[in-house]
Amino acid sequence: MDSSGRSGAGGVAAYSNPRAWIVAGIAVAGVIVLAEAARRRRRWLRGKSTALPDSGAFCDSLVLSPPPQSPPPAARQQLSDLTFAVSDNFEIEGYVAGFGNPDWKRTHAAASRTAVAVTNLLKQGATCVGRTVMDELGFGVTGQNLHCGTPINPASPSVVPGGSCSGSAVAVSAQLVDFALGTDTTGDLRIPASFCGVLCFRPSHGVVSTVGTLANSQSLDTIGWLARDPRILHRVGDVLLPAAVGGFIKGKRQLIFADDCFESLKVPRQKTVHVIESAVLTLPGYQPPKHIDIGQYIISNVPSLKEFCEPSTKMQEGNSALKALCTVMLLLQRYEFKANHEDWVNTVKPKLGLEITTRVLQAVNFRDDNIKSLYIVRSEWRSALKNLLKDTGILVLPTMAGYPLKRNSKQRLSSEFEDKMYAFVSIAALSGCCQATVPLGNHNDRPISLSFVAAHGSDKFLLRAISDMYSTIQEQVVSASKLAPRPVINHDVDASELLKEKGNDSFKRKQWSKAIEFYSEAIELNGTNATYYCNRAAAYLELGRFKQAEADCGQALLLDKKNVKAYLRRGAAKERVLNHQEALQDFRHALALEPQNKAALAAERRIQKHLR
Repeated sequence: MDSSGRSGAGGVAAYSNPRAWIVAGIAVAGVIVLAEAARRRRRWLRGKSTALPDSGAFCDSLVLSPPPQSPPPAARQQLSDLTFAVSDNFEIEGYVAGFGNPDWKRTHAAASRTAVAVTNLLKQGATCVGRTVMDELGFGVTGQNLHCGTPINPASPSVVPGGSCSGSAVAVSAQLVDFALGTDTTGDLRIPASFCGVLCFRPSHGVVSTVGTLANSQSLDTIGWLARDPRILHRVGDVLLPAAVGGFIKGKRQLIFADDCFESLKVPRQKTVHVIESAVLTLPGYQPPKHIDIGQYIISNVPSLKEFCEPSTKMQEGNSALKALCTVMLLLQRYEFKANHEDWVNTVKPKLGLEITTRVLQAVNFRDDNIKSLYIVRSEWRSALKNLLKDTGILVLPTMAGYPLKRNSKQRLSSEFEDKMYAFVSIAALSGCCQATVPLGNHNDRPISLSFVAAHGSDKFLLRAISDMYSTIQEQVVSASKLAPRPVINHDVDASELLKEKGNDSFKRKQWSKAIEFYSEAIELNGTNATYYCNRAAAYLELGRFKQAEADCGQALLLDKKNVKAYLRRGAAKERVLNHQEALQDFRHALALEPQNKAALAAERRIQKHLR
């Protein structure tokens, strides 16, 4: 009994001891945490086992087989043995196209026909194996879908795949299909192609039938395709593009680089511009490349765009024009989406992701007071781009201005990033011109790509050019990846050099005041370059502003004591105000540096006559 009593007393003491309670609590909490961790791991593994086989790319699994190959002498089907997928806005007979949103799918009937483009591919032997995830209603650029999830980007799994046709790009990149279709309105194929490291072709607006697809904005919508192999990209084009579109064109091709677009790129030029320039140097049939400020070209050749431009300095005019171009594109998209879907949105009130909700509300609340101006800008820009590119020109620009967001990040795209992104995609989207997107390897473990734009209707010309260049470009990509990184270049220096060149062009045209404006803006960005002061002095001399010319030359010589042109121009300014003695000293300084300088020798003789 004594033993039993001690046991009972010990048990009561244990339960009344606070330390014992703490130890017991920690033990229980540990068990709960371990159980929850195990449960979450099991759920994660189940999710991985179902998501990994298709990287989350597909929303509908189906098989549309091609008709049997006709016996000889019938021609062989062009796409025999190839598989493809289509975005969730392509109609397939007997199925409901979901447009990336379950409320849309719930409120619409099964299609009574299959999209024309899909039918044409089936006729040529390709097999359709499913429909792919897309951003809701064709909006969005990240590839994140509230209802279907975010497909896994095979090229860089830690970041989003891009949208709206995310699933199509992922299916191609993950080698689940040979090629995939999607619609491109405001970059919906080009953006995910860039993020997922695959080829993309966005044809000229109107040349591929969109019958049987769900429209977002019919003035911008085009059916495009993605592939890993340029030969397949070309073969699909042979099937979908009319025979008359951009056939064989005589004359050498010329690449035109949009230098102002490359200035905002975070990738070294040795991995972009230099890769392409090096590639075409080794290929026959190319003229020397040309460089252009596409923003300045727009502002000079699309007069109706000015009402959409924000007030800006001369230096900012080009950026303002690009931003205005993308503004017109987005306003046109909103107007047409509203006309197409406002009633459905207001009636159904669909559940949408946050980003998509914002874009849909912007569309349905759009006021069409000045809608005619949008279509006028569109027409003017197409004509201007045709005049620039003609039959054999190809505009080269970055596909994207930066890197994709981290996967599952709560961060949203910055307005600056969106402005640049839409500015780049609007060049082809608003003009309706054809564009090809080509991967160029990686930088900082992120895929990078460039885009090539040809005039409206030059689709087969552009496809042929990409096929011809592709292998050489990839060779140069490999070579560039082995080079030591070049020092980071200050973008202000790049911009100031561009402004200097603009000043030089104005000077050659005898537009002295305009030249001074450009040189002044270059000096604002980089006040340590003697050439900018020296060039501005030359323009001041032409306008008879001799004191300003003398001051600029003095500043140039403070920066560069051996600047012969600065001595010559300061001497000229002093000579014009009859300060012959000091002018002679400047000319003799120039001769000390360059004894055979003809201008200095003539000036010395001329002044010596005055001093006799």
